[in-house]
Amino acid sequence: MNRPRWAPENIDVERPSVARMYDYYLGGSHNFAVDRAAAQAMIAAVPEAPLMAQANRAFLRRAVQFLVDSGVRQFLDIGSGIPTVGNVHEIAQRLAPESRVAYVDLDPVAVAHSREILAGNDRTTILHEDLRNPERILHDPRVRALLDFDQPIAVMAVAVLHFVPDSDDPAGILATLREAVAPGSYLVLSQASDDGRSDEERHEADEIYQRTDSPLSVRSRAALTSLFAGFQLVDPGVVWVPQWRPETPEAADDAERAVFMGGVGRLGD
Repeated sequence: MNRPRWAPENIDVERPSVARMYDYYLGGSHNFAVDRAAAQAMIAAVPEAPLMAQANRAFLRRAVQFLVDSGVRQFLDIGSGIPTVGNVHEIAQRLAPESRVAYVDLDPVAVAHSREILAGNDRTTILHEDLRNPERILHDPRVRALLDFDQPIAVMAVAVLHFVPDSDDPAGILATLREAVAPGSYLVLSQASDDGRSDEERHEADEIYQRTDSPLSVRSRAALTSLFAGFQLVDPGVVWVPQWRPETPEAADDAERAVFMGGVGRLGD
């Protein structure tokens, strides 16, 4: 296949990427035929798949708006994905132009395209790193130059934890991040949940993502809530993402169809 200009030379264009599948769900153009085929198979198994991505992106927007309204001006977005309309810096800097955003992602397409979009924006940076290496993220010179760890930071792990199995100790990863940030900081989490899903749907989704670069590790509401250890959940707690501070009551109808659960927690003073 012809490799587009935005695709780095070192990526595997024959294996589906979860970041490029997510881009496809959101209507983006940074995906290959193999990604579209895997995404379409997922949609056949779980028709709500595009809704999941859209509902999660809307949750991210509402969470960032809440954080800015709460006085947060620094964001560490880990697993940020391929940039599409409605990125954290777009939302935060529109509301508070002084906001600073450090993006982190493992996918080389996401990182390469982020660098293009963020060129000239000196209040942002992008780091090619894995959530499972929190110490490397926290001590990277670019992150340290941009963010002041003596002031509150919003740590965001949105639509990424379901690619971190329990064997990789997500609780320990989040504890490392929690211990590095100042009181008044926030944690924003969302991930796919298996609450209310049939065994057949779970099996089909697992089989599809086993063929990608990041197999799924879905979690229950209780399991996701436990990952907020050390943070105080803000209302309404961990819920289906359309139920998290919806802009209209109707927006939360049939919320479980979104498959994603999420919440926001605050680190006490």
